[in-house]
Amino acid sequence: MAAGSGSRYGKLKQFDELGPNGEFLMEFSIYDAIKNGFNHIVLITKKENKDFLHEYLRDKIDNSIKIDVVVQEINNLPNNIIADSNRQKPWGTAHAVWCARNYIDTDFAIINADDYYGPNAFKNASEFFKNSSDQSNYGLVSYRLKNTLSKFGSVSRGVCKVFNGKLISINEHLKIEKNDNTIKDYESGNILSENDFVSMNFWLCRSNFFKYLEDYISDEIKNLEDITKSEIYLPFAAQQLLSKNIISIDAIDSDSEWFGVTYKEDKENSVERLNSYSKQGIYPTPLW
Repeated sequence: MAAGSGSRYGKLKQFDELGPNGEFLMEFSIYDAIKNGFNHIVLITKKENKDFLHEYLRDKIDNSIKIDVVVQEINNLPNNIIADSNRQKPWGTAHAVWCARNYIDTDFAIINADDYYGPNAFKNASEFFKNSSDQSNYGLVSYRLKNTLSKFGSVSRGVCKVFNGKLISINEHLKIEKNDNTIKDYESGNILSENDFVSMNFWLCRSNFFKYLEDYISDEIKNLEDITKSEIYLPFAAQQLLSKNIISIDAIDSDSEWFGVTYKEDKENSVERLNSYSKQGIYPTPLW
């Protein structure tokens, strides 16, 4: 997913040059995915970025890998819904995934373009699909909350409850910050544990997910608090399917270090870490 506006970052962070040779952060995830057997890359972005992104990646990635770039159109809504608003920003992550429905007909993974997930996360995701074909069994590659915070401001995280390797619930917290030794969501007032598992939107889904999303978006869009700004979140959709016992979700340890670029101040850390990984031989340089 690469359709965010980067309002907190100050620019389109999905296309910021962070790698040793100017690579975008998403390129390292794409590299890890291909290395672990994924052979179709679908990118969801804004209309003005579509042609650039396709040409940029097609020139780099072997032709054996299929690439599609999908536009998250604001007026592309289920069941011919017409939302009468002056909305400018995308409808959120659940809608972003739904917009890719005509390009995907197999099991698939979802990731954010502005997060670094790590090679083992993709290895574990690939193993999940190899070991399970149950169309009601989904997966979530999860991380510890303490390893997903920014030093420069609040973050949004889906906080998970896990039992015997299964996701029991996931609740979105929209303004998490660490002050002194306390991690708190300042929107809800909840105090969180640094060892809580959280979602970084690395979901492992079945093709039937699009039908579920269509129904979910149709219902949710009628109840948005602010039709011009409120978003429809992917974790909320997963939570509803869980609570109705429509699907089960394996909580899969990422076995990887995460970092991302929420704020412009996060860039320096990301550049340093990608440079270090390249020097260690984890990635070739240049990447492609």
